[in-house]
Amino acid sequence: MTDADLTSLAMKVAARLGAGGRQLVTAESCTGGWIGKVLTDIPGSSAWYLGGVVSYSNSLKQALLGVSPSTLGQHGAVSEQTAREMAQGALERLGGQVALAVTGIAGPDGGLPDKPVGTVWFAWVWRVAGRIESCVAREVFAGDRAAVRRQTVAYALEGLLERDG
Repeated sequence: MTDADLTSLAMKVAARLGAGGRQLVTAESCTGGWIGKVLTDIPGSSAWYLGGVVSYSNSLKQALLGVSPSTLGQHGAVSEQTAREMAQGALERLGGQVALAVTGIAGPDGGLPDKPVGTVWFAWVWRVAGRIESCVAREVFAGDRAAVRRQTVAYALEGLLERDG
């Protein structure tokens, strides 16, 4: 996945959101703002991308995105529950109609037997007809830290395109 490939994905996201008159917000942990960077590389992105939160620490996941301390205590930062709460918190606190969140272990350290390096949880959340819909996914990517992060950005954007009606 090259920079040009990421730009192409971001352009598809821009077209989809722009056509629907919707705005996206992001909550990023392991990518450190890379999703927001790819999106804002596109001129005019402020029409469909409101912004995002980079919450690397658990304390910021709680303070900025409303992730529950009990969720972090029971499931950890890299979990389905945390990813979902990050996306829901971004949607509630930042606005927009669509949110995506990523949280994972990019490495080279930090892996555990049940959460090896390369494990990433994704969540996508939408406002649809007065209710909230969501979807989550888990992937384990191979490669070094940069490769895991790059694959995470791509999967997050591809997932938005696949799941967003």
